[in-house]
Amino acid sequence: MKVAIIHYWLVNMRGGEKVVEALLDLYPDADIYTHVFDRLAISEKIARRIKGTTFIQKLPKANKFYQSYLPLMPLALEQLDLRKYDLILSSESGPAKGVITSPNSLHICYCHSPMRYLWDMYHDYYLHSSRLKKLLMPWLLHRLRLWDLASSFRVDHFIANSSFVKKRISKFYRRDSEVIYPPINTADFYIAEQVEDYYLMVGQLVAYKNTRLAVEAFNQNGKRLVIIGTGAELFDLRKIAGDNIQLLGYQDFDVIKQHYAQCKALIFPGVEDFGMVPVEAMASGRPVIALAQGGALDTVIDGETGVFFDVPDVKALNGAVKKFEENYQAFSSERIRKHAEQFESLVFKRKIKEFIDTHI
Repeated sequence: MKVAIIHYWLVNMRGGEKVVEALLDLYPDADIYTHVFDRLAISEKIARRIKGTTFIQKLPKANKFYQSYLPLMPLALEQLDLRKYDLILSSESGPAKGVITSPNSLHICYCHSPMRYLWDMYHDYYLHSSRLKKLLMPWLLHRLRLWDLASSFRVDHFIANSSFVKKRISKFYRRDSEVIYPPINTADFYIAEQVEDYYLMVGQLVAYKNTRLAVEAFNQNGKRLVIIGTGAELFDLRKIAGDNIQLLGYQDFDVIKQHYAQCKALIFPGVEDFGMVPVEAMASGRPVIALAQGGALDTVIDGETGVFFDVPDVKALNGAVKKFEENYQAFSSERIRKHAEQFESLVFKRKIKEFIDTHI
């Protein structure tokens, strides 16, 4: 069986790229196609299986400004010739599922998210865009929305990475999907012998992650907060953060693992499609204080592996921190880690293989 994997872009190693690696474990001879890739930023496991790119790769500074070429990506995808493949696995968060396939092939889309900037988060992206982008976005993204909906009918079967994404696939594409959680290598994480008195945030510092909310809450409560990550908000957050808040910027994986293991709890105030960070924290035996929306509803159990707060404001977050500290002794590191193991990579690969074998 000839297998092709279509991924939107390969310019870093985050959750979507970990899914591609897991798919390669199932189909080691699969060919990978993408709009643009940076060989230095991806694993050798992925790099050696790249068969082709779209014409986006040849455009000026595509490795850095690939998202600026979004309006051209539908056209670019449709130029890929995939007629020789029996199975096409598209990994969708940016444009990937819109490839044209043979009538005899099976196209399964693993959907990390319908494109957020086209659908439910369009107005958030619009508000934080430059004046020029605000002039162009309504016209260009209107056209892209039409294409995105039309291309959803090129997919034979959808897999969603969470219940939240399943609902969004149903809402925007009017298609059913099966939920299979993305792979987490829980063996990479460990339970520390001693926990330190600080809370932790990990991730990109962009508006929808709600890092500013966490900074404002901890400015008020005075507890120690460590933030790992970089992004557009880093400079502004450093200006408003109190002395009890450390913004460490980018850190390598070993440093992140250590902070997971030693933190009192993870703070997770954003709305994520799935959210690998809470699972990684729980694989380290640490509880999660999370906004009760999005993928966190699939991964965190209120009162057992963490604490939820209902609305994204300072009072609600600090209320959840207070509730957590009052019940701190009730949280078991071993029980929390055991819960995280259901998201293990081996579980993902088994369920994906069963799904494909059922539909092939």
